[in-house]
Amino acid sequence: MKNNKLLLLVKGDLYRLNKYNVFFMSLLIALAWGLILYFVNAEVFNALLPFIILTDATLMSIFYIGSVMFFEKKESTLSTILVTPVSNQEIILSKVLSNTLHNLFSTALIIIAFVFIKDTEINYLLMLLAIIVVTSVFTSWGLLISYFQKDFTTMLTNIMALMFVFLLPTALYSFGVLKSAIWEYILLINPIQAAQEVIMGGFKGITLDWQYYFSLGYLLIGGFLSYKFLIVPYFNKYAASISGV
Repeated sequence: MKNNKLLLLVKGDLYRLNKYNVFFMSLLIALAWGLILYFVNAEVFNALLPFIILTDATLMSIFYIGSVMFFEKKESTLSTILVTPVSNQEIILSKVLSNTLHNLFSTALIIIAFVFIKDTEINYLLMLLAIIVVTSVFTSWGLLISYFQKDFTTMLTNIMALMFVFLLPTALYSFGVLKSAIWEYILLINPIQAAQEVIMGGFKGITLDWQYYFSLGYLLIGGFLSYKFLIVPYFNKYAASISGV
């Protein structure tokens, strides 16, 4: 019975992702990136592809779940779900699962295209693990962020601020602007850098060193702790506030 309820919730969330044109938006973004990558040289391509997958799995995951939460609040969809016999944890889990499935679809479009077009070599098992872990963790954090957003504009502004604070250092390090070896250790406390390390492990020819295993553990443990002590408790408060309890 519990699995049936979760399955229905996931189906509903996937339906709303389509209803709010999130699927269509991600498809357009994937096509745009595909066109850009197709016309660049091999050196730029090898630098950009992991970065695009990283962006899609992290900040775009936050943006997508934030958008859905905003529209659900505006249309009182979540208020309706809250009066059904499902738990708050089932609601959270369904949103994480549906957003992860959606992101697997959008990322797969990019990866599959370039496996055939550019002969990109992928370790599919490790890449699947990377996308599932990174997307689920960042979707959970996107849920947490969405609890405190008053409107859609504020949400976009805050996501842009997150992009500047967390993604920019990783980008500068990846493209060789930050060259000192000390950055290799400093940036590991950055969850986006940790996500980058895990995603890079999905490309063949990349050695799985201690940074990979540290980053994977960092995301898994950090995701679990934030889920238990932040995401679920604050969702309970958020649900109470929008239901008028």
